[in-house]
Amino acid sequence: MDASMDENRLKDALKAALVEVLEERRDLLRDLLEEVLKDVALTRAIAKGETTELIEREQVFQLFESEA
Repeated sequence: MDASMDENRLKDALKAALVEVLEERRDLLRDLLEEVLKDVALTRAIAKGETTELIEREQVFQLFESEA
């Protein structure tokens, strides 16, 4: 057997396993996407925060309290 056949068989096996996991455990995909979205949002918030005016820690907590 040559290497390209082994590589193709491995790719097919990985694809089949991935499809099976996604079909049987949709919750895993949902959790993964949720974490990715949270990371993207946090990254954007950090980037935006780096370009805005600094405020005191107390002011931040006052903002949270006023929102509650």
